[in-house]
Amino acid sequence: MANFYTDTPELKHHLSHPLMKHIVELKERNFADREKFDYAPADFEDAMDNYDKVLEIVGEICGDIVAPNAEGVDHEGPVCANGRVQYASGTQANLDATRKAGLMGMSMPRRFGGLNFPITPYIMAADIVSRADAGFENLWGLQDCAETLYEFGNEDQKMRFLTRVCNGETMSMDLTEPDAGSDLQSVMLKATYSEKDGCWLLNGVKRFITNGDADIHLVLARSEEGTHDGRGLSMFIYDKQQGGVNVRRIENKMGIKGSPTCELVYKNAKAELCGDTKLGLIKYVMALMNGARLGIAAQGVGISQAAFNEALAYAKDRKQFGKAIIEFPAVAEMLSLMKAKLDASRALLYETSRFVDIYKALDDIAKERKLEPEERQEQKKFAKLADSFTPLVKMMGSEYANQNAYDCIQVHGGSGFMKEYTCERLYRDARITSIYEGTSQLQTVAAIRYVTTGAYLNQIRDAYETLHFDARFDVLRDKLKDMADKAGMAINQVVETKNQELLDLVARRLVEMCAHTIMGHLLLQDANKAPELFEKSANVYIRYAEAEVEKHITFIRKFQEENLENYRMA
Repeated sequence: MANFYTDTPELKHHLSHPLMKHIVELKERNFADREKFDYAPADFEDAMDNYDKVLEIVGEICGDIVAPNAEGVDHEGPVCANGRVQYASGTQANLDATRKAGLMGMSMPRRFGGLNFPITPYIMAADIVSRADAGFENLWGLQDCAETLYEFGNEDQKMRFLTRVCNGETMSMDLTEPDAGSDLQSVMLKATYSEKDGCWLLNGVKRFITNGDADIHLVLARSEEGTHDGRGLSMFIYDKQQGGVNVRRIENKMGIKGSPTCELVYKNAKAELCGDTKLGLIKYVMALMNGARLGIAAQGVGISQAAFNEALAYAKDRKQFGKAIIEFPAVAEMLSLMKAKLDASRALLYETSRFVDIYKALDDIAKERKLEPEERQEQKKFAKLADSFTPLVKMMGSEYANQNAYDCIQVHGGSGFMKEYTCERLYRDARITSIYEGTSQLQTVAAIRYVTTGAYLNQIRDAYETLHFDARFDVLRDKLKDMADKAGMAINQVVETKNQELLDLVARRLVEMCAHTIMGHLLLQDANKAPELFEKSANVYIRYAEAEVEKHITFIRKFQEENLENYRMA
């Protein structure tokens, strides 16, 4: 029996991070739930054991059910008939297994039927599911929409809808439209309040909606007549049981074929307001998207893991010129860099999830009582860290997923181009990760302000460079310090020009320099604690990152303002 959790010791390493004790304390509120729920933990050790056991179940289901179904789902795919979606048979089996195991609504409070998991073990489950089948992760992982409903819905809405999610019903977020992709301010789906029906009525079309025939939808719609920007948009809850929404078609996609991407037609669909009017995009979608981006980062890490595993297994088995191809330096170098990128992106993923955990837990506590001054300060600190790290991990996690999937095919050679090998599907599945929920270019736009304000460099210098390491890591630590210093000089060089066009042009390079340095530091921390798991990757990645930083610095240093004309394509 395969288990995708226990066969990857790196996961348990990240689950046992020292910050988890504080996260559990915040999440469990002195373990008050143990008096009401027999499955609630009694102390920290009990909580960690609970996470471990549930992740074992996730790993077992993924290894024995989801992964074996993935190829069949990719070929069969979902179909649309009479305005409804019918999942592939393997997808339905996957959903049945995860529902039966109680793996829906994992992060929701126990009073709604959830497991009250912090974000970190939930994201770890998403990492595991994505390794098994990235397309299924898009269905199972949309339960994180419940976080937004929990954060902004009223108590009645929470009780009615979150209990259903925890019982296994699916969700979707209906944001994009034919003329509003990344530019969500242009959303025009109309929301009109009906005095007669005592509810809002939604009319219009949504496009590219993942799991568009879900049971419960969060819908961005224009509630303020005559408006054309984000201030006229509100968030609504649509219940499929109410009717009024049909699936016009399912998109014919390159990858993640088990996940139905739908075009939806709303015709007087009854819905209810979530939160306040006019805050749909400005507040609620921003929170929703941050959660989604963390989920896509986990999806990228899961795909990277699958790609590395496939490449490693093939390289050990495939023989050429009388020996296994893993013995050839060119192949060994590719595999070592794949593993380093995987470990680095996973380190950034769980660093980010821990930041999210702390600020979200304090936000939740603030609904029950006034935060103490030090708690407010901590909430503010970790909210800023979460906001700054989320675009980094979404960008780097998805880009590395694509790179590892590419290299996986290369290791397979001509066989990798054939559909009977898993790597061909991984390559197609990976491609979307750097596009949806905000392209890598949009993540750069989100991250660049943390570059220019010094937020990333401050975190590197104040939180990472001050840590103690074993003496054998001195060379790597010095390389990281040099990288940060050089990144700082390059940032200052660009900022001092006060040329916005120049800043926009080199923004990706500046963001990547900070990302490489941060990921190198995180991987060095992992190597210091568990050298048997991470020392090789730390050596490989930091040297790779050093070369990438030098490349970007050379470009920026030699770039003259008159060169801007060469990059204007219009």
